[in-house]
Amino acid sequence: MSVPPPEELLALATDIAAEAAELIARFATTGFGVDTKSTRTDMVTDADQGSQSLIERLIRQARPHDGWLGEEGAARPGSSGVRWVFDPLDGTTNFVYGIPAYAVSIGVEVDGRVVAGVVHDVAHRQTFTAALGKGARMNGASIAISGNTDLGTALLATGFGYDPARRAEQAAMLTRVLPHIRDIRRGGSAALDLCHVASGQLDGYFEYRLNPWDIAGGGIIAREAGAATGGFGGHTFEDGYVIACAPGLLAEATALVERAYAEARGL
Repeated sequence: MSVPPPEELLALATDIAAEAAELIARFATTGFGVDTKSTRTDMVTDADQGSQSLIERLIRQARPHDGWLGEEGAARPGSSGVRWVFDPLDGTTNFVYGIPAYAVSIGVEVDGRVVAGVVHDVAHRQTFTAALGKGARMNGASIAISGNTDLGTALLATGFGYDPARRAEQAAMLTRVLPHIRDIRRGGSAALDLCHVASGQLDGYFEYRLNPWDIAGGGIIAREAGAATGGFGGHTFEDGYVIACAPGLLAEATALVERAYAEARGL
């Protein structure tokens, strides 16, 4: 079974993300129900579940032999060598509170390697895209990282988990990072944070214990825009221990995050 080139998979992913974004925008206007998942602060909405179902249906229609892994549904094995890794609504808390920072994120893997990614910023109608070896774009225009290699003047983003113990650990880690950088931002969407590194709106981003659907789309977009990505704490980027920044900043940023992570955990 032949696999289409990354650009063809990206075109399909972009169309699917746009349809899902339209559905989410309608929910934002008409209203939606809210439930919880892993903790009482981990919310899921009708928009999350509706977007998940729509994306699954559109993949099945276009490429019935592909597999997928989505946040709000079970994984589906495939037989084509292609797997879709997606978050149907990244930034659910922002969505519930009416904060305009939520997105549809889709990464497309071929034989385990992400070759295409799209992150559709629903509220701002910005579509970030990348295909392997073809660079990154926002609404069709090329984007690139800031290139800042001075950690002391770097604007970084991070995020926090839903488990209270993990939040406390992440807060302790942040207090050790913050004195050594320009400032911190907490956007509430890992996918958008990675895209904002790609577009130069952030100099870097770090977070840990993320899921594959949080980083598949945004990761390739950041790398294709010129960012270096790595892990920390004995884990890789793909494990969900994420650092993304200019290549010249990576070693120093990793050392800072490694030290803060170890100190926060009492290691």
